[in-house]
Amino acid sequence: MNPEPVQIELPRHRLRAASMRDEGAVVLISCYELGHQPAGLAVPLGFLQQAGYNPTTLDISIDNVDEEMMCRARFIGISTPMHTAMRIGISAARRVRGLNPECHICFYGMYATLNADYLLDTVADSVVGGEFEEQLVDVVRQVESRAALSRPVTGTLKIKREPNLRRLSYAPSNRKALAPLEKYAKLEWNGDERLVGYVEATRGCLHHCLHCPIPAVYHGRFFAVPREIILDEIRQQVEMGAEHITFGDPDFLNGPTHSLKIARQLHHEFPHITFDFTAKVEHLIKHRELIKQFKDLGCIFIISAVESLNDSVLKYLDKGHSREDVYHALEIARNAGLSLRPTWVAFTPWTTLDDYIEIVEFVYQERLIDSVDPVQLSIRLLIPPDSRLLTLPELQPYLGELDQASLYYRWEHPDLRMDELYKRITALVEEAGCTDEDPAVIYKQIREEAYATRGDAPTTDFMYPDFEQRERAPRITEPWFCCAEPTKEQISI
Repeated sequence: MNPEPVQIELPRHRLRAASMRDEGAVVLISCYELGHQPAGLAVPLGFLQQAGYNPTTLDISIDNVDEEMMCRARFIGISTPMHTAMRIGISAARRVRGLNPECHICFYGMYATLNADYLLDTVADSVVGGEFEEQLVDVVRQVESRAALSRPVTGTLKIKREPNLRRLSYAPSNRKALAPLEKYAKLEWNGDERLVGYVEATRGCLHHCLHCPIPAVYHGRFFAVPREIILDEIRQQVEMGAEHITFGDPDFLNGPTHSLKIARQLHHEFPHITFDFTAKVEHLIKHRELIKQFKDLGCIFIISAVESLNDSVLKYLDKGHSREDVYHALEIARNAGLSLRPTWVAFTPWTTLDDYIEIVEFVYQERLIDSVDPVQLSIRLLIPPDSRLLTLPELQPYLGELDQASLYYRWEHPDLRMDELYKRITALVEEAGCTDEDPAVIYKQIREEAYATRGDAPTTDFMYPDFEQRERAPRITEPWFCCAEPTKEQISI
């Protein structure tokens, strides 16, 4: 009888790629990008491939961490375009460090810049931000040079780059190397689900809204991505089955002429493709004459960061619009035949209980329940390090200390009922998120909670048609936004 073969496990360092140019020596990780195929992988992947590298990509929002992939890597880049991604990315970096101590770990993106000092003190070897792709390639080259000199790639090599605010020489993105679109959120419309592609025609923003992280990095700059780069990215995703495109620019109307030309070419090449975009309330009013044109070119809904209906709160946030403007923008969209999807920061230090109830009633009275995901009524003002909100004197009475591990400043509402209501609404929304409950039912519960907190009841009954009896507005099937506390499932990788 032949003896059982002896199983020998190679030491982890034996799994490492021999050269930085080998497949898998460079790994790019996306943690979370609101349910769409991540631009934070596709765009830098194109830059690195153009520079002669052969990266592997991993999106841990849809796939498990591949330990063998982590052990093979010499360089791992972690994309952090939002707070939730950052929290998950730190957890991923710690796991990578345990598996592969000599691997160089680079964080890149918006929230990497905001949290650079903490990252470099804990899990990161380098941080790049702004228009970061060329910086990322440069850091990979530095790591490659040290490896060629037989020097360790970690340890004393700590690289912190100031955010790049110069225009890039763009390389073609590589969408087809990523996970299929079937794995991501869909467009839900007219009872059907359609595959969704995602592009960013512009980056940065002209505006300085205090609660937004973009001004803290871009300082009022924005960059138009070359049209042919965007159209090529769209073509790739249409070939992958996309029937709808989300333009994920911070504001699609920062460069209205640029955006209109892209929309026209998209419609010319793919007249069956629909799209959505995000724009400020003030831009919807300023460029009202363009809104019907976008509708005719295939737009079916617009997202706009309304945030509040209280003019004082809007002034504190430096939003650039008023309560009256919100109604005006809603009218413009409806006259064009488009659905407007407002987003909210429902809990701020200045938002009163009456203000909160007004938001709930606005959504109900304006028949927007199917255009505002219930999670929007649980969004609490997030104050990350370097936030421009920290310069606001009116915030200081409510501001607590920086919770470094959680990557945000704590604050308390002067009305304790609001903090308690926030906890109850959050629990209600999270529980509902695990079911396929009609959002109208959830809104009814939120409305009752808000009024009960104030100690009274609505003066009108809640009347809303059932699912089967109403025509629902188009939506993307990923309601979760940038929250201070990722779920346990998200952060446990």
